[in-house]
Amino acid sequence: MNKEQRKMILGLALTDGYGTLPGAWRAPHVDPGNYSKVEANIRYAQAAERGGFSFVFTPDFPAVRGSLEHSTVSNIMDPLMEAAAISQATNSIGFVLTGSTTFQEPFNTARQFKTLDIMSRGRAGWNAVTTSDQLVASNYGKPVADRAERYQRAHESIQIVQSLWGSWEMDAWIKDQESGRFIDPAKLQPINLSGEYVASRGPLALPPSEQGQPVVFTSGGPSPHLLELAGRYASGFITEVWTIDEARATRRALRRAAEEAGRNPDDVKFIVGIMTTVSPTVREGLDRRLSMSGEVMEARLPHLSAMIGVPILSERIDKPLTPEQLASAHASPQDPRSGIALKVAREGWSPRDILAHGVIDYHPVTVGPGRVHADHLQEWFEAGAADGFWLSPDVYEDGVDAFVDEVVPILRERGLYPEDYVGSTLRENLGVPGQYGLGEWLK
Repeated sequence: MNKEQRKMILGLALTDGYGTLPGAWRAPHVDPGNYSKVEANIRYAQAAERGGFSFVFTPDFPAVRGSLEHSTVSNIMDPLMEAAAISQATNSIGFVLTGSTTFQEPFNTARQFKTLDIMSRGRAGWNAVTTSDQLVASNYGKPVADRAERYQRAHESIQIVQSLWGSWEMDAWIKDQESGRFIDPAKLQPINLSGEYVASRGPLALPPSEQGQPVVFTSGGPSPHLLELAGRYASGFITEVWTIDEARATRRALRRAAEEAGRNPDDVKFIVGIMTTVSPTVREGLDRRLSMSGEVMEARLPHLSAMIGVPILSERIDKPLTPEQLASAHASPQDPRSGIALKVAREGWSPRDILAHGVIDYHPVTVGPGRVHADHLQEWFEAGAADGFWLSPDVYEDGVDAFVDEVVPILRERGLYPEDYVGSTLRENLGVPGQYGLGEWLK
């Protein structure tokens, strides 16, 4: 695909029904009961669909972490069940849902995700992840497996799932009422796959969807094990990176892994995160973020001090750094976000405002009018740092619509983003090739 044809991909993270700011659930315009209301996530998905987003993405951490007295559960209730409901209220947007290869059996995964793919008329994707968290393992009554076991099980699981998806061949379903033939039995056969950790006889009694089968994703950091998994099986890689250089290096490694697996590296899309606050001015956006951050900023002050190498007293949290502090400030080599924090500090913002810029958040944060966000996305996209972005708004209730109304038109004016959906399936809108059953390069 040449540069003129290449267009940006956008996805929307769906987490808890509120937003990424810790106090989003307490905002006056937010229903505090949204966590248990699928109607809220339907609204957000519909807003993203209005903006041409290719997919919604649901991370999943099936355990309670931290104190919930003052914070929210950072998951939607159940990704597959909510996506099934959302699919009936949308037409074009896809669903990339997280499912663990460590604690889920391949047959169940294959059945559930392909059912969603059929229900949504070809819009499902499976984010296949390994799980190493002790809290999650405890919920399944199992110990944390070592890395070698987790990734071997992942390889086996993905191969079995994809083989099950293809076990009902594309033209197996005859459904000829006159002759009385429902299925060609020669085209619905067991797969009889057995690995060291998982196995399945099959077949899976589900026909192809409009896109054949769900799209496989993986997500996480640039570990060699994960990149190998993505390079062999995935059509999308969802990740957290903070700088263009870091993103480009990871994307290059991903593309090498795809080539080593015998694939075209353009067939694996590299999707990075961004957190957004869309507002008339940067100042208004920072105030919005501060109003929903509680005591978080004060608690993060020592971290900011360590990032830029200068002590910052709590009584000076609302005063810009002194010339002497700025002269001695330097970015910590241990934290890739430090350079961002130092850049914001040199613009003359106070420590509280530096923190409100999101310099310690888990993705780059953009704050301000539409062009601020569009500029960031354009810079990363044209630098080869990303094929697309997954968006985490500060507050879902109005943050998704604000992005769609104020950022998407700018991206389209600049020729960076499609004017409309390319097709009706997730594969078409991602620009990845068709696949049914195990990929040909793996056979």
